[in-house]
Amino acid sequence: MFEPRSAITLDEATLGALERASHTDPFAILGPHDSARGRVVRAFLPGAKAVTFIPADGNEPLGLEERQIAGLFAAHCGAGRYKLRVEWPEGISESEDPYAFGLLLPDNDLAAIADGTHRRLDQCLGAHLDVVDGVAGMRFAVWAPNARRAAIIGDFNNWDIRRHGMRLRHEAGVWEIFIPGLGANERYKFEILGCDGVRRAKADPFARCTEAPPATASITTLPLVHEWRDQEWMASRHTRQQHDEPISIYEVHAGSWTRPREGMNVWQTAIDRLVAYAASLGFTHIELLPVAEHPFAGSWGYQPLSQFAPTSRYGSREDFARFVDACHRAGLGVILDWVPAHFPDDAHGLVCFDGTELFEHSDPLMKRHPDWNTFNYDHGRNEVRAYLFASALHWLEEFHIDGLRVDAVASMLYRDYSRAPGQWSPNRNGGRENLEAIAFFRDLNALVAERRPGAITIAEESTSWPHVTGATKDGGLGFSFKWNMGWMNDTLRYMTRDPIHRRWHHDEITFAMMYAWSEKFILALSHDEVVHEKRSLLSKMSGDDAQKRAALRALFVLMWTMPGKKLLFMGGEIGQQREWNHDGEIDWRLLALPEHKGIQLLVRDLNRIYRHERALAGTDSDPQGFRWIVVDDSDRSIFCYERRTEAGASLIVAVNMTPVTREDYRIGASLGGYWHEILNTDAAIYGGNNDGNFGGKRTQGFAAHGCEQSLVLTLPGLSAIVLRHESA
Repeated sequence: MFEPRSAITLDEATLGALERASHTDPFAILGPHDSARGRVVRAFLPGAKAVTFIPADGNEPLGLEERQIAGLFAAHCGAGRYKLRVEWPEGISESEDPYAFGLLLPDNDLAAIADGTHRRLDQCLGAHLDVVDGVAGMRFAVWAPNARRAAIIGDFNNWDIRRHGMRLRHEAGVWEIFIPGLGANERYKFEILGCDGVRRAKADPFARCTEAPPATASITTLPLVHEWRDQEWMASRHTRQQHDEPISIYEVHAGSWTRPREGMNVWQTAIDRLVAYAASLGFTHIELLPVAEHPFAGSWGYQPLSQFAPTSRYGSREDFARFVDACHRAGLGVILDWVPAHFPDDAHGLVCFDGTELFEHSDPLMKRHPDWNTFNYDHGRNEVRAYLFASALHWLEEFHIDGLRVDAVASMLYRDYSRAPGQWSPNRNGGRENLEAIAFFRDLNALVAERRPGAITIAEESTSWPHVTGATKDGGLGFSFKWNMGWMNDTLRYMTRDPIHRRWHHDEITFAMMYAWSEKFILALSHDEVVHEKRSLLSKMSGDDAQKRAALRALFVLMWTMPGKKLLFMGGEIGQQREWNHDGEIDWRLLALPEHKGIQLLVRDLNRIYRHERALAGTDSDPQGFRWIVVDDSDRSIFCYERRTEAGASLIVAVNMTPVTREDYRIGASLGGYWHEILNTDAAIYGGNNDGNFGGKRTQGFAAHGCEQSLVLTLPGLSAIVLRHESA
């Protein structure tokens, strides 16, 4: 066979591409290659002083010769496995040649990536400890189908973009490389030469660990090491999270619930204090504002870039797993805020990842979110959907998360969300519905139900989109629950009004019952309502300080006794006076004041009643379990209603929203006999005046409100009472 030049020699174009880090297929020229004159081994190691070929069979080492350009070493070498010993100015390294390894990702993974059916992309893309041909190291893979070149850079190669160019698997647009000997705790990024000719250093979209912001590198990790001890919880979770079970959620921003003590991280402090605290108040779940890594702390996690990495601000992955495990062993579920709508425009993130709109919309009218100046995911692209599905399953499976609260659902459902006419593109039918997002939600919820039975999904959906919690087979979106934003808006608006004006706004409390059964709702007083100059819950109430506290106590009874699951943001349970500050912590000093301790005790007792009275949680989704008794007494701003089970257990709730105590107030009672006053927000223990009904009342034989018997009650001003039927 005639060779026009030495088998070792490369042409000028190839040499130039190596030097410029623009060669599209370094595996074609580096590593071992057979030729008519024997096997050639080439290594491109800019900065190396010398390179030696070390045969695995024990034969004599052979020095590679530096040829043609600085850093390019080559020689005719024997067959078989080998290592390269490299002399650097700072020392000597020895390992197998990354370019001596063959194809890495299996064909079935690549096929699933290409057709969008892969459901755990995080298990093949990103950085993974692996053993290839008996050699331990780190396997890297990144989806960048339109890139001209991709490489791994990090501390291990002095961030030299020329050293570890990757191989393109054309069938899926995935670049891969195996770096032998590389282990955990190594900083790295992908260096992408985009199709537009621009180089970008990108964090790994599938990184499981990152540097603490503002640093932006990804970090290699070992598989999660944690011995789970939550088997009892996981076995019972499906039952605990049914629609007719009590679900009372304590919403927490982990970084500002309290500040860690010296030498401790956020998750360890939460294990030591938060878990016991939430359990002692009777909550059934803790919901965490997003913990996926995010560059800007002021976004509270709602602009994440690393959808698979718990934020390094709070501790390690293992610390987070220990926190979840501790919650479960204390009888608390863990719900995670999850953000599949949009991502920030930080240069190291997903935006223009390979020189094209890869993760974001290519339609310029749909690309950016007008409210947050972020990029919207393209939910019509199979690979993007698969990326988000993998993230959801990662949290549910890797960390035993019990539910995902999906953020900003409304912004995804409508193509014209927050957009003026002419600033949005209609769907293929000419409408405003985002058909791709609708399909995404249905597939997401079906996937969670299939892969993680017993886990729940919750939609933060602020419009009247129909059947958000309806079954997908019936055309619904398939969520387990939906935040009742209408109830929250109307109720808080009512509570800010001066009591003298409330008579003209009675429907702001009653209207929610017109649609209470249209979805499976959660009544939420969330973080969004106590920040950005909206004031704390206590500060929203009308009147002087004592009236504010009384009104807040009455509001809590409304929330805990009306149909729907419950959610309260941290600080509300102690009557926080200041707005939430993500850089601070809850004003725990308030608990030294009896009036604030009383609010906390009320929340504890409401949770106890909610968990033990089947007339409440057991009928949250059953319209037969609720009956208005007094719905039209707007002049006195009084609301009375009954919660009842089919078996006959019954509660009466009476709420007086003026500061005037109403004596001898008669209401109809569906059951005759004694009604025990099991809660009164005017009790002294809660900070009230101890006015009430002396423990309960017996019915009288006078008809009222459609009932043959009635109760004559004292309704303290700005207070609520709960009575339970005891006997005939």
